[in-house]
Amino acid sequence: MDSRAEQITLLDGEIDNYDGVTINMEEPMSAEVFTQRLRASLSHWRDEGKKGIWIKLPIQLANLVEAAVTEGFRYHHAEPDYLMLVSWISPSVDTIPANASHVVGVGALVFDKKTAEVLVVQERGGRFRGTNVWKLPTGVINEGEDICDGVVRELEEETGIIAEFVEVLSFRQSHNAFLKKKSDLFFLCVLTPRSYDITKQNSEILDAKWMPIQEYIDQPFNQKNEMFKFMANISQKKCEEDYLGFSIVPTSTSSGKKSFLYCNADHANRLKASRGQASTSL
Repeated sequence: MDSRAEQITLLDGEIDNYDGVTINMEEPMSAEVFTQRLRASLSHWRDEGKKGIWIKLPIQLANLVEAAVTEGFRYHHAEPDYLMLVSWISPSVDTIPANASHVVGVGALVFDKKTAEVLVVQERGGRFRGTNVWKLPTGVINEGEDICDGVVRELEEETGIIAEFVEVLSFRQSHNAFLKKKSDLFFLCVLTPRSYDITKQNSEILDAKWMPIQEYIDQPFNQKNEMFKFMANISQKKCEEDYLGFSIVPTSTSSGKKSFLYCNADHANRLKASRGQASTSL
């Protein structure tokens, strides 16, 4: 950054867990001053290795939209009282999720019956960065992607493990999650491994391994956090007992689009076996 840039006051930005920055614009500002400060700020954040830069513009500062777009920002979403713009300033692949009312996340419970071990990872970023917590592989479903397909994809991307979807074991809903605005749906899924050699995704995964199920359950983090404790308990029940979740029944919508119905595993098998039959007593 040159000496002129150093003399310009940087914009205030809130750093998130994913090396991103959110600028919450509140005070009126001319487009000229905003452009100078934004350019200096972006240069500074590039030097720091930041990635996604968000600008939250209240409707009364709409005069700054053109300046932001000129500097490489794009619209992400709009609400009645603000517009959100975003720019990816890192040379790495842009991983900013598309806008939606809900973000759908998935977790993969992959159990090796021969060794009584589950597949776990440590993440480089996010909430668990630097915590030494071993967790199940997780990810976000893409737009237009089914849960049963997305969890298989995320698992292979993060660990290199190829697996087959079995069922949804449990799910939870959390509000004011993504960007402290959108809701989050998280589905814990069971998968059967078809390969066992791990090839971790270096950009997101610090480490990955097979761990005895009891060791995973007994981690202090799982025992101290109620939601994680409950989900770990359900995972243990599935691995050690006959515990049924929600399996998929391939079907279609009224418009003919492919879809999946998730229901009790026993009933799902009966529905699939009865396809084409007239009886509804299933």
